[in-house]
Amino acid sequence: MNSKIRRSMPLFPIGTVMKLTDLSARQIRYYEEHQLIRPERTAGNRRLFSLYDIDRLLEIKDLLDEGINMAGIKKILLKEDESVHNPLKAELEQDKKVSTDEEVRRLLRKEFINAGRFYRNDLPSGDRFRYFH
Repeated sequence: MNSKIRRSMPLFPIGTVMKLTDLSARQIRYYEEHQLIRPERTAGNRRLFSLYDIDRLLEIKDLLDEGINMAGIKKILLKEDESVHNPLKAELEQDKKVSTDEEVRRLLRKEFINAGRFYRNDLPSGDRFRYFH
């Protein structure tokens, strides 16, 4: 999988995001109301946040710590979105296209094979299974 796709996948519920960012649920919802973040919603209407959303929340928190008000933060983030995300938006949308089951299986198989390349067994061959009964 492409790292852009991984970072944009909505995975984290609001409780996890609260722990990662040290923000309250109310603060997170407030930033969503002001359209500074856009978490995905499940069928049950629960928010799921991506790594991009968490990065954005941490960036907002840093800007607030610097003394910048919400209007200033909106301007800064909108300028960043225009300069960075417009060229990437089309690419991300293309990457998010619905894949067939066969394509998903092929991508997963490739990921598993690549993950196995970095496996290193530090134990001598006689001790490998010594600890497993």
